[in-house]
Amino acid sequence: MPFPATDSRLELLSDWLKSLEGRFALELGSVAVASSDASFRRYFRVATRDSQIPSFIVMDAPPEHEPCQPFIRAATLLSRARVSVPHVLAKDVTRGFLLLTDLGTRTYLSELGRENARDLYGDAVGALLRIQSLRRPAWLPHYDDALLLRELQLFPQWYVQRHIGHTLNAKEQGDLEATFHHLIARNLAEPQVVVHRDYHSRNLMILDDPMEHGNPGILDFQDAVFGPQTYDLVSLLRDAYIDWEEEAVLDWVVRYWELARLHGHEVAADFAEFWQNFEWMGLQRHLKVLGIFARLYHRDGKDGYLKELPRVVGYARAVAGRYRVFTPLLRLFDALEGREAAFGYTF
Repeated sequence: MPFPATDSRLELLSDWLKSLEGRFALELGSVAVASSDASFRRYFRVATRDSQIPSFIVMDAPPEHEPCQPFIRAATLLSRARVSVPHVLAKDVTRGFLLLTDLGTRTYLSELGRENARDLYGDAVGALLRIQSLRRPAWLPHYDDALLLRELQLFPQWYVQRHIGHTLNAKEQGDLEATFHHLIARNLAEPQVVVHRDYHSRNLMILDDPMEHGNPGILDFQDAVFGPQTYDLVSLLRDAYIDWEEEAVLDWVVRYWELARLHGHEVAADFAEFWQNFEWMGLQRHLKVLGIFARLYHRDGKDGYLKELPRVVGYARAVAGRYRVFTPLLRLFDALEGREAAFGYTF
């Protein structure tokens, strides 16, 4: 296998795959990197000698950093929602390895365009509503105020101070704490559902051979929680990796809201209220993502996310500019960007 001799994890993985070679007809010499994500997990693709199943995915998840159990539990849960997720075929949770079905290489991000966006987002919304129909199992953590606040704190720590190099003064610190309080209160007042927590174009797949539950294939769900209804919707439609005209986003949100009501989901009866939930949930996520992307660069040496920062800042500024309560946050962004504040409000 073409692994560096100094990578002890890959040596362990090689030994594990050898133990599975006969059972799954693995071509051990074919192992190649499939993808990595913003964590310690890595993914490899291994070919087989079976023409009906040409390849599998191997997950390498160091157990001291990324235990396998949350992935296995979440995969089992989501499969009950009749959505397409990888099946766990073999596992070594002690060493942190999983053999998974392969959902292919065609991400939403790589193939979304104006001609297919309506259909692809329609599939994604349908799958999301099925996920949100699930009842919460006892093991699924709550997306509570402590977790929401801990995520928000990544913004001042990693984006404001570490990335921009700005030290908050007492007023800015107080204003930011008030902003966080307003956001969390609104987020927690929403109906609570099963939340994927990273439901966006890099984790949704167009399946060459759709599984029984159809498109999209869904990845990276191991951090699932029970939390605000609009979280996954805003992850999907105000995506850190691809953006759309506001009219298109509004149209897709209306369609989700209409379908949710049609299928008996608990949802705000007034669309204006639902839209505000969507916007405020998005602002929480955008601030968190700014902190995460900055941390990935400064702590982990991953610079590939820096190019997405302007898009996420744009999302955050747009929402902050539409609600007077977030005027202090907009001022902070102006200070960070070294430009005069120019406010225009809509309510």
